[in-house]
Parts: sequence; structure tokens; C-alpha cells
Amino acid sequence: MKPEIVLAVSLFAFVTSITPGPNNLMLLASGVNFGFRATLPHMFGIGCGLLTLVLAVGLGLAEAFARLPWLFSVLRWMGAAYLLYLAWRIATSGPPDEPSSSVRSAKPMSFWQAAAFQWVNPKVWVMTMSTFSTYVPASSGSGVIVAIATLFVLISLPSVSIWTLFGSGLRQILQVRRNLVIFNYSMAAALMLSLYPLLKAI
Repeated sequence: MKPEIVLAVSLFAFVTSITPGPNNLMLLASGVNFGFRATLPHMFGIGCGLLTLVLAVGLGLAEAFARLPWLFSVLRWMGAAYLLYLAWRIATSGPPDEPSSSVRSAKPMSFWQAAAFQWVNPKVWVMTMSTFSTYVPASSGSGVIVAIATLFVLISLPSVSIWTLFGSGLRQILQVRRNLVIFNYSMAAALMLSLYPLLKAI
């Protein structure tokens, strides 16, 4: 790849990874409710899911969606439904030592749950499709596509970890039950609002 292409893709990956979206909002909430260490599987799952999605799109999935656009519509609706479920989980989550039985069962997203979520995450789909339609044609070859996928993961992981660290830093401030409830409901509402661009496009 030409250096200017690498720079452009890197900047695009950084901006799309660091800005608010479903992944970052959930990591922020997980950092607050469960701490940084407990959220590590969630972060690495994002990286794994992103890697496999970028590879799949670059190696032919984008062409399949172009021929069968209804498949992409089904995927978007699945993503919307799952985001609403995740918003509910955030709204009802809390610290592991909370005495309430409903909250005690709350736990951070697992590695495989986070990896699978990338396949229905509207922002990640827009990011991936835009990469191959704007910067790197999918016909560039498997070596280039692997390099692009790896670049996205290397930039994404440090970017999303900032949100988890920020949430972990807020953990001490939100020890008061009422403040934590307000925060969780606010994060759930923000996650639902992130659906607006998706629903607008349908």
C-alpha cells in the first residue's frame, strides 16, 4: 500500500474508533460497573470481531450484500434489536457486590459476546464498508486486506481502552447507588440514541 493510503486509513480508523458509538458507550458503562480488568475480555472481543468482519467484507461479503441487499437490511434490524437489549442490560446493571439479586447477576460482556456483537454493530459496518468503498478497493488482494484489518485492530484497541479507563476512573465517584442508577440509565439512553442513524437509513 502507498504511504498516503496507510495514513488516510489510519486516521479514519482512529476517528471512528475513538468517537462515541455502541462499543465505546458499553465499555464506558462496563468500566464504571465492573472495572477495567473485568472489562478486558470485552475489549479484546471487540478487536477479534472487528478483525474477522473487516476480513470477511474485504474478501467478498461486500459483494454478496451488493447482490442481495435484503441481507444487509436483515442484519441492520438484528443489530437494532440487539442494541435495545444491551441498553436494557446497561440500565439494570450495577456493581457485583450490590445486594439486590437482579443486579448481582449482572456481569460484563464476555469475549465471544463482544466479538459476535461486531457483526450486528451498525457503526462497525458503516466503518468497514466505507473503508473498502473509499480508501481500499476490495479487489486490492488478500495481503492488502489482511494488512487493513490488522491496522484497524491495532488502532482500535488503544482507542476503546480509553473509554474503559475513563469509566473505571468514574467508578469511585459513582459509588452512591442513586448516582450509579442515573449514570446507567443515561448510558442506556445514549445507546438507544445511537440507533438514530441506522433507523433513518432504513
